[in-house]
Amino acid sequence: MKIKKNDTVLVLTGKDADKVAKVLVAMPKENKVIVEGVNVQKKHKKARTAQEVSSIENISGAIDASNVMVVCPVCEKATRVSYSVIEGKKVRVCKKCKAILDAGKEVKEAKKATKRKTKKAAAEEAEAN
Repeated sequence: MKIKKNDTVLVLTGKDADKVAKVLVAMPKENKVIVEGVNVQKKHKKARTAQEVSSIENISGAIDASNVMVVCPVCEKATRVSYSVIEGKKVRVCKKCKAILDAGKEVKEAKKATKRKTKKAAAEEAEAN
């Protein structure tokens, strides 16, 4: 599935068409996503003890992944997703502006890698001495 958690998406069909919102949960096995404020359903919650209060909660329901389209953070347009291999890693790329959609994740991984390398380098230097 080309849509992941924390992506900004445009809803294409249904009662919430043309809404732009963030993906809360991606379920690739079911090919569904839960988008913030889309497909809102009422859930009746019964009080289980005397201290609790019964209530009606609004919950975002799942919608099919084919009904949403990823919004590119660079060009801010709804786009299809392609894949490219950069530095040996498969990344998602915007079809319109060729920007990397996984850019935030790449930066975090690079920071982790540098921290690991410095610890390893320190350990190697300690062994050499």
